[in-house]
Amino acid sequence: MTKLYSSALFAAFILLSSSARAWDRGDVERFATLPQGAPHPEGIAADRHGNIYASGFDPINSAGPGSVFVFNEHGRLVRTLHPAGTSNALLGMGFTAGGDLLVIDFGQGKVFRVNPETGASALFTSVPGNASTGFGLNALTFDHSGNVYISDSFQGVIWKTAPTGGAASEWKRDALLTTAGFPPFGANGLQFNSDESALFVANTGNDTVVRIANAGGTAGAASVFTNSINGADGLMIDEDDNVWVCANQADEIVVTDKTGKAIAKLGDFDGVRHGSPVGFLFPASLVRSGNWVYVTNLSLDLRPITGQQSVDSQWAAEVTRNTLSRVPARLPRPQFD
Repeated sequence: MTKLYSSALFAAFILLSSSARAWDRGDVERFATLPQGAPHPEGIAADRHGNIYASGFDPINSAGPGSVFVFNEHGRLVRTLHPAGTSNALLGMGFTAGGDLLVIDFGQGKVFRVNPETGASALFTSVPGNASTGFGLNALTFDHSGNVYISDSFQGVIWKTAPTGGAASEWKRDALLTTAGFPPFGANGLQFNSDESALFVANTGNDTVVRIANAGGTAGAASVFTNSINGADGLMIDEDDNVWVCANQADEIVVTDKTGKAIAKLGDFDGVRHGSPVGFLFPASLVRSGNWVYVTNLSLDLRPITGQQSVDSQWAAEVTRNTLSRVPARLPRPQFD
């Protein structure tokens, strides 16, 4: 009896161990630490030389100019850009085909074209409305022709501009891009799949990813692609059309395949040490460069902004030095029985 009982116990242990390996979260490396007193890092971009750019977001002390921190591939701060005319509440970023950096100014509802070496800036586009009507420009992406698509978290709109900027037109407005949830941001990170048959958009407050059909640059129907990503924030799509999403309230990256099935969960939070998060804390945006995926730890206490508690609020209040993290770009191979 004892031998049979031990064998059954061992078999159960093997089963549990195998199941646990299905989510191989791996190690989250600290890539860089921002200067003392820097605003929260939110947007992220990578240039062709492997430098990593992080935008500063401070919605409370938003007087500009804003800050963009530039790190080399080893995580050393090489320069800080202060684009003229910007607020201190900068969000999503991305590089044009010509090498200019586009930076979203959430505080003003504008997008600026920024020289990545000097920080010289010029207005790229702005959207109709004003702060009282609730625009909330958040993230941006490009199609193969260089057109720019910008998510508006509060109006539930994806705006589109030509590669050269100018007036923004309403590409898609839909109730699935708005939210009454928490955190109170609707449309957020966005990117096209490889054949540009669809634009995928994270909805933070709804914990969803929305799929918008695309035919030759014309938006089609919107539908929920997948649910239950806790605080779906930054989003990117890899060469296999896997969708990587920052779950900012679960402190992880959720990866789904092209059908919406979860195939990996990466990273975790392991406390605050010496004033900085260990692992992910409120991961907001991500970008791939080489063999790594780089992630901003927004580490934002939402209580002063929303008046509501989140699971990370008290931890975020302990952070005094903000950080960027990275994880390998190669997905772990899950082992299911």
